[in-house]
Amino acid sequence: MSEAALRVKALESLLVEKGLLTTDVIDALVQTYEHDIGPMNGAQVVARAWVDAAYKQRLLENGTAAIAEFGFTGIEGSEMVILENTPSVHNVVVCTLCSCYPWPVLGLPPSWYKSFAYRSRVVREPRAVLREIGLDLPETVEVRVWDSNSDVRYMVLPQRSAGSDALSEAELAALVTRDAMIGVAQVSPPQIDN
Repeated sequence: MSEAALRVKALESLLVEKGLLTTDVIDALVQTYEHDIGPMNGAQVVARAWVDAAYKQRLLENGTAAIAEFGFTGIEGSEMVILENTPSVHNVVVCTLCSCYPWPVLGLPPSWYKSFAYRSRVVREPRAVLREIGLDLPETVEVRVWDSNSDVRYMVLPQRSAGSDALSEAELAALVTRDAMIGVAQVSPPQIDN
């Protein structure tokens, strides 16, 4: 276990031992952030933008209001800006100071997002960091890095993957990952069963 994971486990154990929380409460909280307030919220927003041009326009013009149409609100998403990836521009999000992150649409931030290495390097050498993570973009694609802060949070609207034209909105949402909405990955094409 990582040092952070050990600290979390120790804190959980202490809170349970002191009678301040039960394991059921902890499990329910984790479940809520993983399944209800997690990346699937953002995936629903992305899928809607892919199938509804009017919604996409509203999302790009006022991310906060368009996201609120789904009921996804909260202090960590009170000022949302949506960045659209295109064939010529790829956006990636970071918070260089701490870990400002749009919880209502992306859930809990991944540990690497909060790491000093990611926060310091992605602004200086975004292509190298993306390549190390597994995303190798052509040199013809401009990479733009956006720095979230306590006033504004960013979410990437990834490009729709090839071969997804026949998919429903729910099937499209299932393709969208948290990493694609941060900009460190692209949406993979759907798996075709033979």
